[in-house]
Amino acid sequence: MSDDPVGAFVPGPRARRPGRPGGPLSGLTFAAKDLFDVEGVPTGGGNHDWAAGRPVPERHAWAVQALLDAGADLVGKTITDEVSLGILGENAFDGTPVNTAAPDRVPGGSSSGSAAAVAAGLCDIALGTDTGGSMRVPASFCGLYGIRPTHGRIDVTGMLAQAPSSDTCGWFARDARTFARAGAVLLGEPPGALPTSLIVAVDAFGFADPAVAEALKPMVARLGRIVGAVREEIMAPQGLSVWARAQRMLQPVEAWQTFQPWIERDNPRLAFSVAAGLIAGAQVSPAERNWAALMREEARARLRYLLPAGTILCLPTTPFPAPLRGLPLPAQQPLRDRITCLCAQGGLTGSPQVSLPGAKVDGAPVGLSIIGGRGTDSSLIAVAEAMEAAA
Repeated sequence: MSDDPVGAFVPGPRARRPGRPGGPLSGLTFAAKDLFDVEGVPTGGGNHDWAAGRPVPERHAWAVQALLDAGADLVGKTITDEVSLGILGENAFDGTPVNTAAPDRVPGGSSSGSAAAVAAGLCDIALGTDTGGSMRVPASFCGLYGIRPTHGRIDVTGMLAQAPSSDTCGWFARDARTFARAGAVLLGEPPGALPTSLIVAVDAFGFADPAVAEALKPMVARLGRIVGAVREEIMAPQGLSVWARAQRMLQPVEAWQTFQPWIERDNPRLAFSVAAGLIAGAQVSPAERNWAALMREEARARLRYLLPAGTILCLPTTPFPAPLRGLPLPAQQPLRDRITCLCAQGGLTGSPQVSLPGAKVDGAPVGLSIIGGRGTDSSLIAVAEAMEAAA
């Protein structure tokens, strides 16, 4: 029987490394998205032309080394959407990992393999990345705990970049205790104090499918009992779609800058949707980019206003549960656009966000997200533990 029944791991010999004996994560296993360097193993980046002509890494990425030093055993590298340019989790080269929480649906990307491996119980923790939603979306679709940390909080040395002003390193877990144990290592501190005020983002709940908003009500009520004071606010007064438009300009421009030398030198094979996104980034005008940069500053100011110390905000992680696998390209783009409307605040503001499992629509998971002010990652993890204990 295959030790990878869901197709989560990169095809070929499995990258395995033992953790340091006696560490705080001893006895746990982890996987790493194929954007993270593992010493002696080519970093594939989800594209079979990426590794060609590139040196094999001589050291582990910082996050991989941190988990190994803490005692966790690396059990393999996981499939990613091509060079992290995707949100649904379908890879033209390596296939689509199975979402065991909803097998007829996509796992979400670009950290698709990492989410699928944790959901299937093939490892306890998995490293992923989040630029425009690639931790939060798979966590929602697969029913996992997942975090997009404060931008810049976790060292991304040895992680393949996409859009550096938005790139972050995160992790998945099935239960809040394991999630918190990994966080203590990667963040360098234990779970923090619980917040004392909760904002419900009414524009985000209104934007989500009605069935999603309804399914999340019990979780919002539980969160309110844990935190205390609750009020409703609009998160994005300019409009969620306006924030999304700004992120869809800034992120592709940086992605084009990152991958342009490779594309121009090697003319690599790319899926149509990936190539189209890069072309779009190359065509953003200076005036459009300037507008998007100003909107980023407005978004940051808005969350600074809404999220003083002790306050968190909640919203649906995704506007719908995972879409069906294998949808035609014309059906995929509207889904991507709607997802971005609930994920753009991450890249724009750099604020930490945790997706909490616990709700379902038509049998498929949907997550509830909590957002805090920059640097409050450990407080959000404390909320995750409290929510699980109160369930």
